[in-house]
Amino acid sequence: MGASLYEPINVYKPVATNIGVVDGPFEYLNVAGVRLPLPFTTRMTVVRLSNGDLFLHSPIKFDQRLANELQALGTPRHLVSPNQFHYAHIGEWAKAFPEAITWASPRVRQRARARRTAIEFARDLGPTPPEEWGREIDQTLFPGGYFKEYIFFHRDSKALILTDTIINLELDKIAEPWRTATKLTGMYHPHGQIFFGMRLPLLLQRRKAKAALRKIHSWQPDRILLSHGRCFDTRADEVIRRIFREHHSW
Repeated sequence: MGASLYEPINVYKPVATNIGVVDGPFEYLNVAGVRLPLPFTTRMTVVRLSNGDLFLHSPIKFDQRLANELQALGTPRHLVSPNQFHYAHIGEWAKAFPEAITWASPRVRQRARARRTAIEFARDLGPTPPEEWGREIDQTLFPGGYFKEYIFFHRDSKALILTDTIINLELDKIAEPWRTATKLTGMYHPHGQIFFGMRLPLLLQRRKAKAALRKIHSWQPDRILLSHGRCFDTRADEVIRRIFREHHSW
């Protein structure tokens, strides 16, 4: 069986009041300029703020029909790159919505320049949320060396919004040999696992990791929205404790 998407794609799927996800088309990993034959699914999270502005987390490839659907929900205002790997389509959305604010994660400017991606970031994400969404969405920088990322928490829905920190791939959506490789990493449903590239850096940054985890636990999340794989719909805090306890004595 070949790789399969989370159909339907490019359609807003409500998760709770004022928050939903949009599953996108396949993307391919490029290493040293070479595209690997490994298709992976993409997902954007959309939060409607109380003033009608939309917070687009890790925007997927731009689609005009999707853009029209989102405009019926609110005004696309915040185009957020949570880490330096999830930025590639922000420029497309910024072109369609020139009044939107583009938000940069650490090192994303350098990565975009190195790959000649046409995008200009207006603002930088910080350790505390900006006033634009601070009343409704909290955030923390999760360590992971080169792979660090901002994790967000939507208060009303108690949804934790992750990018690559946890990956929970469904094996029946993956073709060989990648299915076997995924099994070896442990990053598959229903278990989920820390992205393998973050595991050693986390060991070396235990103090920062502990602080970030304390903040995440303080939120008491109910669900986890992921960029890759199946989301966790319930008992999110238990999932976080299990996954991080398996790798560290925290």
